[in-house]
Amino acid sequence: MRLRLNSLNTFVLANVAHRPVRTILSVLAIAVEVTMILTLVGVSYGTLDATARRARGVGADIMIRPPGSSIIGLSTAPMSDHFIPFLQKQPYVVLAMGTGVQPLEGFDTITGLDLDVFTKMSGGFHFLEGGPFKSDDDILVDEYYAREKHLHVGDPIHLINHDWHLAGIFESGKLTRIAVKLSVLQDLTGNPGRLSQIYLKVDNPDQASQVVEELKKLMPGYPIYTMEEFTSLLTVNSVGLLRNFIAVVIGVAVIVGFIVVYMAMYTAVLERTREIGILKAMGASSGLILSLLLKEILALACSGVVAGILLTYGTQWTMKHLVPSSLNQETVYVWWPIAALIAIAGAMLGAIVPVLKAVRQDVTEALSYE
Repeated sequence: MRLRLNSLNTFVLANVAHRPVRTILSVLAIAVEVTMILTLVGVSYGTLDATARRARGVGADIMIRPPGSSIIGLSTAPMSDHFIPFLQKQPYVVLAMGTGVQPLEGFDTITGLDLDVFTKMSGGFHFLEGGPFKSDDDILVDEYYAREKHLHVGDPIHLINHDWHLAGIFESGKLTRIAVKLSVLQDLTGNPGRLSQIYLKVDNPDQASQVVEELKKLMPGYPIYTMEEFTSLLTVNSVGLLRNFIAVVIGVAVIVGFIVVYMAMYTAVLERTREIGILKAMGASSGLILSLLLKEILALACSGVVAGILLTYGTQWTMKHLVPSSLNQETVYVWWPIAALIAIAGAMLGAIVPVLKAVRQDVTEALSYE
């Protein structure tokens, strides 16, 4: 029995190796399917985790956002900066800071802030080159944005229809990747006296939840979170847009895998019509032929999964070196078996019709096939 099993496995591997071009194309198609899934998931997790790290780097205990804003989006009707002195007078609040956020192309945003208040709340930026603002046209960027755009202190930058002077490059991990003076950003965007979000620091972080409950009574309709609560919400499952997008991409990947495997196996069955007829004439059962074909499909699918995981490290390296400030891809190990199951299931689904055709072939017709 063991000898027969080894012979069957050898036969399967020989069939796979006998048609290298078809085998390589099938493996690559399944690999692309796996890479699409793992790359998208990795970028989603990486982007949200980077956002959470920057939020924690502010040093605040509470965040207040405009009515109608989502976890990762901002409302088109920002808040008045009159909230700052109001909040500063609340019990337990020791510091209030407002920021303005303006979206740029891609995933980038530019943040306006009061650098002195920010320094009191977070300890300030750690500058790798240059230093803080000296004029209204000064701009600060983090190390990853500077690396991606090949920038150095003193370089001109054109953003939101304004020419800036790069005053400093800071270590990543606090609040934003691009910072300018709050008042300047407010004027340039036509939002004088308006804020995108407010951060609060309280005298006792253990009382942050209690302060949040009191503030919700004073500011009904405003999303108010402790920073711990806010960062815990930055997950793929909590952000409906990302969750739905991942589901769509997985669906597309499964369809691609299905079509490629279907075409590859249908061609393989046609090529081996006479071979299958000979096996049947020698007494091979339909179950044996079915087993041979399914093992071949499984071998292709498993090879594609391994290749897809390896290709994912390639996409990760590419993003890290070419677009480090725009996209951040993580390795999400928990998704490896999920992507593998999706790819293998799609391959098996795509092979149903060709395999059934092979099993049902008439021996006489198969032997006469040219």
